[in-house]
Amino acid sequence: MLGNMKAIRVHETGGPDSLSWETVAVPQPQPGQLLVSVVAAGVNYIDTYHRSGIYPLGTPFTPGLEGSGIVEATGAEVTDFKAGDRVAWTDQVGSYAEQVVIAAERAVHVPADFSLMDAAAVMLQGITAHYLANDTFGLRSGHRCLIHAGAGGVGRLLIQLARRAGAEVFTTVSNSEKAAIAREAGATHVINYEEQDFVEAIEQMAGDRSLDVVYDGVGASTFDRGLMLLKPRGLMALFGQSSGVVPPFDLGTLSRLGSLYVTRPTMGSYIASPQELRLRVGDLLRLVENGELQLSIDRTMPLAEAAEAHRALEARLTAGKVLLVP
Repeated sequence: MLGNMKAIRVHETGGPDSLSWETVAVPQPQPGQLLVSVVAAGVNYIDTYHRSGIYPLGTPFTPGLEGSGIVEATGAEVTDFKAGDRVAWTDQVGSYAEQVVIAAERAVHVPADFSLMDAAAVMLQGITAHYLANDTFGLRSGHRCLIHAGAGGVGRLLIQLARRAGAEVFTTVSNSEKAAIAREAGATHVINYEEQDFVEAIEQMAGDRSLDVVYDGVGASTFDRGLMLLKPRGLMALFGQSSGVVPPFDLGTLSRLGSLYVTRPTMGSYIASPQELRLRVGDLLRLVENGELQLSIDRTMPLAEAAEAHRALEARLTAGKVLLVP
């Protein structure tokens, strides 16, 4: 046995109060795994889906899909990592803990001169923005896109990558402070949806059916109307559902609106191999190091206060990344 540690645990799914701060046994790395002391764990909307049961996990469980830290021990068959290595990871449940076991093939090396806090902040949201802008719809100069929630973690990074590709970026936000954040990120047009109807605003600026792609992480409250903005053969990329699940709809609508495409991408499909994962993360770290991609850490909080972090995220009180620090 490796002793005990502190971790956030969920025994019954529900609201933020279902996150409890407990003493548990330190996990032991099995073949192909790393035991890592967590420096920072990222908070993401998908963590709230796991906690609430929208995306069910077997209980009890420790939430958290991403983080950064220092390798403490390796299991058998691990050749790419050793104790003392600085690593970051994503798509590995259990990161809201002082120590976590992760698959070695899901870890990436973090350069000695790169902040581990920044590494934790760039993983899930950065990879999401990267695959959306480069692969789900490969943005190029002259494209027009709509990015909902432009001041959020993914939105702010996606705006920067879209502008870097030469696209014209429309984005939605909920207040003037978030509008300033989206403009700073490089958005061409910022729409406060509390003051303007986003469809009418975009039609006034760009005309009817003017967008090549809509990147929608909001879901139920924006999906149907977003389709109305797409050019014939345009793409709706629905990558989240912060306002609720999009209900079933008539696929004939896509035909009537001009042979539209809809995709529901997930990160796992875009980092399925260790090679693709490391290429994406390597590109992101290079962009951050070169100053071409600006990270925004909204706040760091003690790991024990994970419930408060979830409340802030769900109340849309954050703009940028939230990190939990053991």
